[in-house]
Amino acid sequence: MITITDAAAQQLHKMLEGREETGLRLFVEKGGCAGMSYAMKVTSPEATDTVIEKDGVKVFIDKESEEYLAGINLDYVDALNDSGFKIENPNAARSCGCGTSFEPTNSEKQPAYDPETMDGSVCGSEK
Repeated sequence: MITITDAAAQQLHKMLEGREETGLRLFVEKGGCAGMSYAMKVTSPEATDTVIEKDGVKVFIDKESEEYLAGINLDYVDALNDSGFKIENPNAARSCGCGTSFEPTNSEKQPAYDPETMDGSVCGSEK
C-alpha cells in the first residue's frame, strides 16, 4: 500500500480537473543513475492495475512496479527552488541525488555505478 499526502492529493485534483484521464499512473522503469527510475503519467487505469484512492483522486500502479513501490509515501512539494511530486521509498537501498532514480534493496544484480565513487549526489553532473 502507498500513502498519498494531503498535498499530493490536492495537486492531483488540480491536475485532473476537466481532463478525460482519471488518475496518475506511478511506475518504475530501468534507467537513471541508480538503476531504476520513477515515472508518472496522467492516464486511465488498466484492468490489472492496483488503484489507490484518496480524497477523490486515484493513483494507478501496474503489477510489475508494485514490489518497488510498496510502502512509498507520495508527496507534493511547492518550493521556490524545487517543486513537484516527491517519493519516499523504503525499498530504496540508495537514491539518486535528484530523487528521480533509486537502487532497489532487493536488487540481485550489482549496480551499474561504482559505489566507491558514486553516491548519487552528482546526478546529472560530469566528474
